[in-house]
Amino acid sequence: MKSGPATASFRHTLQFYLIDCNTALGKFIDVFIIFLNLAICVLLIVETYPIGAAHADVLWNIEIALVAVLIVEYSARMYASPNRWRQWRDIYSIIDLIAILPTLSLLVLPLFSLDLDLGFIRMLRGFRVFRIFRFLRFTADGEFFFGRINRQLLKVVRLVLTIVMIFFISAGLFYDVESVTNDQVRNFGDALYFTVVALTTVGFGDITPQSHAGRWVTILMIFSGIILIPWQASLIVKEWIH
Repeated sequence: MKSGPATASFRHTLQFYLIDCNTALGKFIDVFIIFLNLAICVLLIVETYPIGAAHADVLWNIEIALVAVLIVEYSARMYASPNRWRQWRDIYSIIDLIAILPTLSLLVLPLFSLDLDLGFIRMLRGFRVFRIFRFLRFTADGEFFFGRINRQLLKVVRLVLTIVMIFFISAGLFYDVESVTNDQVRNFGDALYFTVVALTTVGFGDITPQSHAGRWVTILMIFSGIILIPWQASLIVKEWIH
């Protein structure tokens, strides 16, 4: 069935405001999504600290509400896209889907009366650290910060964001695999401390990985720091030389 003019017009309008950064509504949507991403990352960090069962339930309900907004945003982008197949394969759409699936899986799978293994649940929740990738959407072009950042400064922002993402993801994964067996890793702060010490090659040795998974995460975080940070820095140098 063909869509009428009103439907086509609505899709076009929706698509415009989802990528617009000049109008008031477009700016509001961008700022709202940025704060939504920040809230999700903060929520993930807070959950690693000792909290009561009541507070844990509140945080879980907040996470559900935030992910519901992400689902609405993802659905709106898919609906408004002129080429949904291309939009579905887009790297940012894949990142958006990764941000949604962990919480959605934890909500849906128990409905099928599945006896979920604790390790599987921890793995699903561990994938939530990759939600920080959603910030990459706002550095995709020169429209970042409503077009007020030039190309050279945008590359610097990407470098800083790359460093932050490496630290955040590494700390989150290290906490998920080590907190069960390692008394030295009690919260996200401990994992972040180890990540900073490891990536800066200081190596105090007061926190060390105890599990095989922790050692692999450490290896991957070091390789990521060695490869990604110099790569982003080289782009900045090339831009300045040019």
